[in-house]
Amino acid sequence: MSIFALIFSAMNQHRKYKIVYCTPALYSAGGVERVITAKASYFAEHFGYEVTIIVTDGKDAQSFFHLSEKVKVINLGLAFEELWNKPFHKKIYLYCKKQRKYKKLLKRELLRIKPDFAISTLRREINFINNIQDGSRKIGELHQSRSYYRRFIDSNSYVVRWLFSQLWKKDIVGQVKKLDKFVVLTDSAVNDWPELDNIRMIPDPLTIDVSNRASSDVHRIIAVGRYSNEKGHDLLLRVWSLVEKACPDWQLDVYGPGERTPYLKMMDDLSVDKSRCHLNGNITDVESEYSRSSIFVHPSRSEGFGLVIVEAMACSLPVVSFDCENGPRSIITDEVDGYLIPTFDIRFFANRIIKLAKDKDLRKRMGENGRLKSQQYGMEQVGQQWKSLFDELVEEHDV
Repeated sequence: MSIFALIFSAMNQHRKYKIVYCTPALYSAGGVERVITAKASYFAEHFGYEVTIIVTDGKDAQSFFHLSEKVKVINLGLAFEELWNKPFHKKIYLYCKKQRKYKKLLKRELLRIKPDFAISTLRREINFINNIQDGSRKIGELHQSRSYYRRFIDSNSYVVRWLFSQLWKKDIVGQVKKLDKFVVLTDSAVNDWPELDNIRMIPDPLTIDVSNRASSDVHRIIAVGRYSNEKGHDLLLRVWSLVEKACPDWQLDVYGPGERTPYLKMMDDLSVDKSRCHLNGNITDVESEYSRSSIFVHPSRSEGFGLVIVEAMACSLPVVSFDCENGPRSIITDEVDGYLIPTFDIRFFANRIIKLAKDKDLRKRMGENGRLKSQQYGMEQVGQQWKSLFDELVEEHDV
């Protein structure tokens, strides 16, 4: 290392950066919200950074997850949520109107704050944040797989929607190339973007403070994730319809936000025993539910990472997951701390759950292996990777 690099490194050890996160909202219980609040809090508390989160939605709503008092939140009050239930043609008009206002307001805030780093979660601001000359290094972090990013399918105006989706996907590559750094969560996600030379892999951090381990004695299986097609709860119900017949003394509990009605109807169609299969809403204390279970199942069709897998492992739960793109395969070692199931083999998934259900020693062994694996995703380790990235970008700029 050169003498100049050593000097810059020493200076950066104590530098207190200003960081701005741009994300839609903090009031919902999604994975992005959980990770952003955890990292922002850690940066402010442990590194002494001045952290601001700028959101567009959820005016007057509190953060669903704990957020340090040292982190400032600015709500621009744009209410993009209004678009959700509008006809598609009205969505386009309202979106463009709100987007123009968002660009104006975000530019005003960034010029006022003058952050060292402006971090986009690759939502609406990615379309213009590179053009805001506020002196900050621009970073994007993507929490979805590339194939699911900006993907929307609906029976109404399908062709028009598909065309818009394709145009957005084409434009995003040009925008991401302009970033100082583009962060993805897994090595396989790095390979999904061969056009880029500014990409970096930093996984999501473990966001729960684990004080309890799961008991291998409890005949309870748990799944955590929003009720959406991407998370695959429909596939899980088909799996469970096989498992419940082979394991009459076991139960399944699913937790997550979203509309449960279609899944409740599916339970009726599959003749699932509702006394042993429960579709629950969201929870804040997910650790306690992990600790009251013996197996974690993850039926997602696609994942950017799969933070709940790491959480479950940290609580000593063996994991059964579809080997969907990106997330699970980067975390789970098949037959060591869990099972990776070929997508989307319902019977094999059920078979592996049944195998674990009937072998307590296997559950304990895989659970302990998972607990050890989860330690590499601790906030200290991941936080240091982010700090190193910040330091590198500053050093490159100063040199």
